[in-house]
Amino acid sequence: MKHTILGAGGSIGNALTYTLLRNGEEVRLVSREIHPLEGTEYLKGDLISYADTLEGVKRSDVVYLCVGLPYDVKIWKERWPKIIRNTIDACKEVGAKLIFFDNVYMYGKVDGIMTEETVYNPISRKGEVRAEIAELLEEEMQKNELDVIIARAADLYGPFGTPVTSVPYMMVFDRLMHGKTAQWMADVNQPHSYTYIPDCAEGLYLLAKENTAWNQIWHLPTHSPAIDGRTFIELASREIGVKPKYMILSKSLMRFGKLFSKIAGEAYEMLYQNEYPYHFDSSKFNRHFDYVPVDYEEGIRKTIQWINQK
Repeated sequence: MKHTILGAGGSIGNALTYTLLRNGEEVRLVSREIHPLEGTEYLKGDLISYADTLEGVKRSDVVYLCVGLPYDVKIWKERWPKIIRNTIDACKEVGAKLIFFDNVYMYGKVDGIMTEETVYNPISRKGEVRAEIAELLEEEMQKNELDVIIARAADLYGPFGTPVTSVPYMMVFDRLMHGKTAQWMADVNQPHSYTYIPDCAEGLYLLAKENTAWNQIWHLPTHSPAIDGRTFIELASREIGVKPKYMILSKSLMRFGKLFSKIAGEAYEMLYQNEYPYHFDSSKFNRHFDYVPVDYEEGIRKTIQWINQK
C-alpha cells in the first residue's frame, strides 16, 4: 500500500511516518515546506490549491490528513473548509481512502465522558469550525463514494511533540527542563485526558489496515482514567529530577493576557477544557484492536528520554 501524509512535518505526521516505515510501507510526505526523511517520497504542495492536493494524493491507497493550521480562528474559518473539500475531491478522483486526524473541540463542554457518540455542541468559535468540517466528512460516509475515517485524539503529549503542538511540552516539560516553574491553566486539580503521540500513530496505522474500520468515527487509544495536573507535574518533575514547582494561569490572568497577546486570546475561549473534567474514552478502539494505551507514568518517562536525546 502507498500511504500519503498531507500536512507532513508536524508531531503526528512525523510519528506516523516512522510507524509506517517501521512496518515496511511506502510513504509519501506532502507539505508546504519540504521535510525530507530517508526512505520516503516527498512533495511540496499547498492544500488550499486543488491542483497541489490532487498531485499530492496521486497513486495513493490511503491518505492521512494531519494538517496543523496556525492557532487563529480567522485562518481556520478561511482555510479548513477549502482543505477538507480539496482533499475529499482529490481522494475521490484517484480512488484513495481518507483518514482525518481530528480533535475534540466540536464536543464543547461535556458533562461526563467523551465517546464517539457524543453530540456536537461547540461552545467556541474554533469548535464551530471543527464541527463544520466533521459534518462534511460524515456526509461523505453516507454517500458510499469515498471511504473515510475520522480519528480523534485528546490533547497530545509524548515523543515527536513540540511547544507548538503539545501544551504539556510547552508548559511543563520544556519549562522544568530549563530550570523554570511549570505552568498549568485554570485548575491543576481537574482530571484531563492526554493522548500519547506514538499511540496516535500506531492507532492511525491499525485503522488504515482494518477493512471493517472505514466510514466510522474512532477515538484513538488514550489511557484511562484521566490524570490531574498536579500529578502530571509531579511525575514529570520526578523523571527530570527537579522539585515539582508550578504556577496557575488563572482565568482572570488569561482574560487579562488576551488583551496583549493573540495567542492568549485564542487560548482563552478553550479554557473550559481546563476548568472542568475532561474525560476522553477510547474503549471502542481498545476493544476492537485489543490495544492497551501507554499509561501516563511510562508516557512521561519516554517523553523526557526522547527530549534528552534530541
